[in-house]
Amino acid sequence: MGNDHEKYRQLIERCKALPPTPTAVAHPCDESSLKGVVNAAKAGLIAPILVGPAARIKEVAVKAGLDISSFRIVDAEFSQESAEKAVAEVRGGRAEALMKGSLHTDELMGAVVRRDTGLRTARRISHCFIMDVPGHAEPLIITDAAVNIAPSLKEKVDIVQNAIDLAHDLGAKEVRVAILSAMETVNPDVPSTLEAAALCKMAERKQITGAVLDGPLALDNAINPEAARIKKIESPVAGRANVLVVPDLEAGNMLAKSLTFLAGADAAGIVLGARVPIILTSRADSLIARLASCAVAALVAKARREQGARTVS
Repeated sequence: MGNDHEKYRQLIERCKALPPTPTAVAHPCDESSLKGVVNAAKAGLIAPILVGPAARIKEVAVKAGLDISSFRIVDAEFSQESAEKAVAEVRGGRAEALMKGSLHTDELMGAVVRRDTGLRTARRISHCFIMDVPGHAEPLIITDAAVNIAPSLKEKVDIVQNAIDLAHDLGAKEVRVAILSAMETVNPDVPSTLEAAALCKMAERKQITGAVLDGPLALDNAINPEAARIKKIESPVAGRANVLVVPDLEAGNMLAKSLTFLAGADAAGIVLGARVPIILTSRADSLIARLASCAVAALVAKARREQGARTVS
């Protein structure tokens, strides 16, 4: 199934008026990760700070024919040190985003969540996929499919709020959140339906803000108006959701990969809830998905700068 990536191209186009976002890249020690960095820098999305073994990074660049001469390199001996020093670049105010290189995600996130030297905030850290699905009018945000394995109701409040804030940062005029389950009725035997109902009530009481929520909703009646009509579900969200909150990581991961491999979608990824946006890319990601992930981080970083300026004033 073809994908013209129009939704991703619009995100990237919005970043052309912005200065490149200073981005600490942790351990870009293989061709795939280093090439992604170079491409994003060429597109004007990021201003990379490469953190890792300098000699090895330069060797990879030479072998791959990549020009990294304009990038600052922070030498680090091994991957864990790369993660720690990349986080230190953010804490020192020299970077406004963090990007995963060729190290394992757990190593990078371990440095991020460290209590004394990491990038924690009051929010729970969570991941969002921004899906470019062929034939679907808007990007679909899916959360959480990569960080929180089996989040509690309390953790889901932050997961939902992170996704809502992201949708606003990306320019959504109206954020419509579907809390997904296997069914669209509250069933005491299915815990995800109870949590969905609780999240919706919390939104009514302004404990979650910036969006309209509905749930539980099954996937079909969350994104397909005809399915919602057949089930006689009337709400501003049913059939029109642009944010999908899944019950757990397994459900989210399978949903995102099903859209990718069966519907020809691309998945840009971002981690939220830390001091800065964190770009998690995969070696399987297409070039446009990598660039879109960097564009999303740039737009989130811009929103953080503006929020900080408003707070100061």
